[in-house]
Amino acid sequence: MKIMIKKDFWLAVGLLAGAIIGAGVFSLPFAFQISGLSIGFFYLFLAAAVYIAIHWMYSDIILRTEGEHRFVGYAKIYLGEKAAWFSMLMTIVEMIFVMTIYLVLSQSFGNLILASGEGIAKLLIFWFLGSVAVFASVKRIALLELLIVGGIFLIMIAIFGLGILNAENLRSLNFNYNWPAALLPLAPVLFALSGRVAIPSLVKILRNKENAKQLIWKSIAVGTIMPAILYGLFAVGILGLNPLPSEDSVSGLIGQVPNWILFIIGILGLLSLWSSYIVVGLDVKNILFFDLKFSKTAIFLMVVTAPLLLYLAGLQSFFGLVGFVGGIFLALEGIFITLMWLRAAKRKLTLPIVLLLSVFVVALAYEIIK
Repeated sequence: MKIMIKKDFWLAVGLLAGAIIGAGVFSLPFAFQISGLSIGFFYLFLAAAVYIAIHWMYSDIILRTEGEHRFVGYAKIYLGEKAAWFSMLMTIVEMIFVMTIYLVLSQSFGNLILASGEGIAKLLIFWFLGSVAVFASVKRIALLELLIVGGIFLIMIAIFGLGILNAENLRSLNFNYNWPAALLPLAPVLFALSGRVAIPSLVKILRNKENAKQLIWKSIAVGTIMPAILYGLFAVGILGLNPLPSEDSVSGLIGQVPNWILFIIGILGLLSLWSSYIVVGLDVKNILFFDLKFSKTAIFLMVVTAPLLLYLAGLQSFFGLVGFVGGIFLALEGIFITLMWLRAAKRKLTLPIVLLLSVFVVALAYEIIK
C-alpha cells in the first residue's frame, strides 16, 4: 500500500513538474541579467511560493466542488456567468498567444540546426507541420508530453553542465540591483512556473488515497519547487556561457558552444516546441468545437491562421510575448483562482491573500504600463 502511495505521489509530482517546464525558461537568463541576478532569483522563488499557493487553491476548489469541471466551469459556479465567458475568452486568446511564442522560438532553434537560410522559412515549416498535426486529430498521447518535458529537461541540464565549466564568466555574474528594471523578471517567471492545467489530473490521482489533502499539498509543493530549481541552474548555465544572453537564450549560444552540441539542442528544442504546439492547438480546437460549437472553418481560421497572423503583424519578440502572456493572462488567471477559492472555501480577505493578489496586480499593472 505504501509503495503504491509513493508511486502515485511521484507520478503526481512528475505530472505537475512536466506541465510547468516549458518555453518560459528561455526568457529567464535575459531578464535576470538585466535586473541583476539577486532580483531575478528573488522573483523566481517568490513565484514558486505564489504558485504553490495558487495550485493548492485550485486543487481545493476541485475537491470542494461536486462533479468534474474545467477552469471555465469553476468560474461559472463561483463567480457567475459573465466571469465564465470572460475566462473562456481569456483562455482562448492566451493559448493563441502561446502558440505564437512557440512560432517565434522555433526560428531560434531552427537556426541552431541550420544557420543559413531565411528564418521565416524555418518558421513556416514548423507552423505547417504543427497545424497539420492539430487538424489530423493527433491524439494527446503521453509521448507528446514526454517529448516536451524530456527535450527541455535535457537542454537545461546540458546548458548548466557547459556553463559551470566557464569559471571566468561565472565570476563576472551580475548580482547587482538594477532598480529601474526591478519588475522586469516578474511576468516571465509567472509564465515559466504556471502549471494550473495539471492540477485536475494530479487531484484525480491522489484524492482517494489516505491523507489525500496532505499528499496533494506535498506533491504540489515538490512539483512546483523542482522546476524552479532547474530554472535557476539553467539561468546560471546560460550566463556562464554568455554573460550577455539573447532574449531567447539559445540564439546567443551560437559561437559559444560547439556546432554538434548546438545541433542536438536545436533538434531537442524543436521536438519539444512542436509537441507543445500540438497540445495547445488541440486544447483550443476542443474548446471552440465542444464548448462554443464553432464551425470547422471558424476553428481552422482561429487555430491555424491566428498565431501566424499575429507573428506577421509584428508580434515577433519572444521576450515581449512571454512578458505579455505572463503579466496579463496568467496574472488574471491567478486573480480568478484566488477569488474562486475565497467563494468555494467561504473565506474572507486576509493579509496573506491580499499579498498574494498584489503579486498578480503588480505584474498586470507593469505590463499594461510598459
